Amino acid sequence: MPNFELQKKANELFTRYGGNPILTPEDWPYAVNAVMNPAAIKINNETLILARVEDMRGFSHLTVARSADGFTNWQIDSEPTMEADHSNREERWGLEDPRIIWLEEQKQYAITYTSFSEGGPVVSLAITKNFKTFARLGVLLPPEDKDACLFPRRFRGRFVLIHRPIVRGEAHIWLSFSPDLKHWGDHTMLIPSRHAYWDCHRVGLACQPVETPQGWLMFYHGVRNTTAGALYRLGLVLLDLNEPWKVLRRGDEWILGPRELYEQVGDVGGVIFPSGVTVSKETDQLNLYYGAADCTIAVATAKMSDIMNYIMSCPEVSS
Repeated sequence: MPNFELQKKANELFTRYGGNPILTPEDWPYAVNAVMNPAAIKINNETLILARVEDMRGFSHLTVARSADGFTNWQIDSEPTMEADHSNREERWGLEDPRIIWLEEQKQYAITYTSFSEGGPVVSLAITKNFKTFARLGVLLPPEDKDACLFPRRFRGRFVLIHRPIVRGEAHIWLSFSPDLKHWGDHTMLIPSRHAYWDCHRVGLACQPVETPQGWLMFYHGVRNTTAGALYRLGLVLLDLNEPWKVLRRGDEWILGPRELYEQVGDVGGVIFPSGVTVSKETDQLNLYYGAADCTIAVATAKMSDIMNYIMSCPEVSS
């Protein structure tokens, strides 16, 4: 029998901000078609997002916006913050869907993002101290690959990358390991799609993993293809704190899905695509930033304690 109480709890975790969408193409200081899929992080009590911005040619770049409260009065860079080098085969068709973490060992921010190369989408890495200048470390893994983020520290001496390659035509979430951020191996499937479920056709990382005493919270998007198109919704898993290749718990139900008009109508309707999160320990609040209908940026909030209570009541994953 389905657990209706757990499904009710999942449906009540998030509250959409009443001022959504918080950023639209009309807010941009230069002409753009769409803004979406933002990385997010707190820096000096300020929320910084790195948004994917699609220009009027259909190519994407990344632009920084800052807000004191994470909801209003966004200060947007007057020009693209990170642009693709269109003469470079690795970035021929633009940059998309960043995630940000503070890489403690390097004392810098690490940005993983999708570059659209001549061979297809690939995962690329850049590091920065100030979000003004960037050291691009290039492509990490071959195409087709996207939806990637590093963990903020090593495990057993190695860096760990979450990513979503296409393997034998299947789209599952994988981990890969590296001693130096250049050479990657020991590729391991982490989260598979699930036949007949809401996440049956594709899964991919949402925002950066969130460290908690119980383990790493990992939000992910799941896709179900319907006769009206693909539906993108949000799920949650809990990974082991010291061995994140071990999945402890996984929710059966989605916890956020497209419902509002701005999530249903846009360049691609029926899509919520979270890619950034901030957490306030003082207020127990989590802010989830997402692209809505591939057109605008929105935010939903939840109590961390509610999220932890939910995931800890989800089924344990057998090893």
